[in-house]
Amino acid sequence: MSIYIYTALAFLGGFVLAIATFSFSMKKLKKEHKSMEGLLESEKLKKENAQKENQFLIQSGDTNLLNTKAKLQKVESLIKIMDNDILLLQKSNEETEALLAKGEPTVNDLKLKLIEANNTIARYKAQFGAK
Repeated sequence: MSIYIYTALAFLGGFVLAIATFSFSMKKLKKEHKSMEGLLESEKLKKENAQKENQFLIQSGDTNLLNTKAKLQKVESLIKIMDNDILLLQKSNEETEALLAKGEPTVNDLKLKLIEANNTIARYKAQFGAK
């Protein structure tokens, strides 16, 4: 009869040991599972943040490109205006030289003063950015 008791106790001991081992393994697996879920969530957040930053950089780059194009157009229009002003000044200088050749010093003096005034105006425009 004691053999049955020892067998039953050994069976119960083995069963308790198996349950304890199984419980310990399950706790360990649950802890690892939670750790992996946290890591996965962290990686998802990092990915979302990186995507948001990329979108912001793309949009700011597009904005900068548009601003640069607008500035380029303004500069090109100013260059055209300056070219026209230069042509007018050259024409005026040619007229002045023609008057000098004719020998009209009074008109020549007035033209020179006008040229100086135009040059001064052009310098002020360039300094202050006026049109």
